Amino acid sequence: VRYYLAIDIGASSGRHIVGWYENGQLQTDEVYRFPNGVKEEDGHLIWDIQQLNYHVVEGIRRTFEKYAVKSLSIDTWGVDYVRLQGDEEMLPCFAYRDTRTEAVIDKAHEKVPFAKLYAHTGCQFQPFTSTYQLFDDLVNGRLEGVTDLLMMPEYLMYKLSGVKAREYTEGTTTGLVNVETGEFDKELIAGFGLPEHLFPALSQPGTVLGDLKPEIQEKVGGNPKLSQPGTVLGDLLPEIQQRVGGNCKVVLCATHDTGSAVEGIPMEGNHPYISSGTWSLLGVKTPKPIADVKSMEANYSNEGGVGYNRYQKNIMGMWLVNQLQKEICPDLSFPKIVEAAETSACDVLVDANAPMFLSPKSMKAAFDEATGVS
Repeated sequence: VRYYLAIDIGASSGRHIVGWYENGQLQTDEVYRFPNGVKEEDGHLIWDIQQLNYHVVEGIRRTFEKYAVKSLSIDTWGVDYVRLQGDEEMLPCFAYRDTRTEAVIDKAHEKVPFAKLYAHTGCQFQPFTSTYQLFDDLVNGRLEGVTDLLMMPEYLMYKLSGVKAREYTEGTTTGLVNVETGEFDKELIAGFGLPEHLFPALSQPGTVLGDLKPEIQEKVGGNPKLSQPGTVLGDLLPEIQQRVGGNCKVVLCATHDTGSAVEGIPMEGNHPYISSGTWSLLGVKTPKPIADVKSMEANYSNEGGVGYNRYQKNIMGMWLVNQLQKEICPDLSFPKIVEAAETSACDVLVDANAPMFLSPKSMKAAFDEATGVS
């Protein structure tokens, strides 16, 4: 049996899931789950990347206690990145819900009009797209001395493998990948005045980065432990003979979480999909991107898939519910909340995609304002 580890990290939680085929059927085991979320620091919303790194490694350690894993990969949300100077992180690592881009969007469009930006990339307008985050960094001097930009899943796998790779599906969330070439658009990068060396060639899903770094192998251990009573040596020994310490291959998946989600749909033919998490993504697969004027006006987006294009639109997902639950009823489970909702009456409608719900200090206060509740 060959075991594979998928590390899926969203804006509110992460999980380590082992998958394998048994009797022709895919089996899975969620080995580890951990909380995630933005933090406020100096008036900005940021990601605690040290904590993320800790949980990634801890989950691998616990996985290796149970399974001889052949390879692992990581997917996360899109658009956010870590700035590096050599091997050192340049903090803070801003979160996409931070409002810092609002002051520079118009200035960015003076450099490159949105119509041109869309024609080149097919990327829908969102105020948090990497394009605007990077332009804000440029304007405020945060790109000085930066040697590398790694998107969140690329960064986490770099910390495991020591290899700095840029993956295609995650790259297409930046708003800087050309719809024709599938590579970073040098004309746009020059137009914004961004350093060209930060945007090297993209790698495709399936690229093998290499083994876990020796220091990571030491942290995660050389399990399964053959000395423990009850271990079936006959099943595990061939796998363990091929491994050194707590080691496995690190491989690029479709590192944008929606790219991995759509790839995992057992879809016969091409049907609409909804991939739901903090955001919900409504879309279809297309052979090539659609970046004409009508598409721009409808604000649809084109993002990379594994051999196809994902033509889709961001709509609000579970973010509203997650935030309201934390604020109003943190001790209630979601099944209990659903049960209570089924017996309540409410005839008020709100626009869940309204900007006021993107990152309010109080989601309850935002709802009170939207519904006229005093």
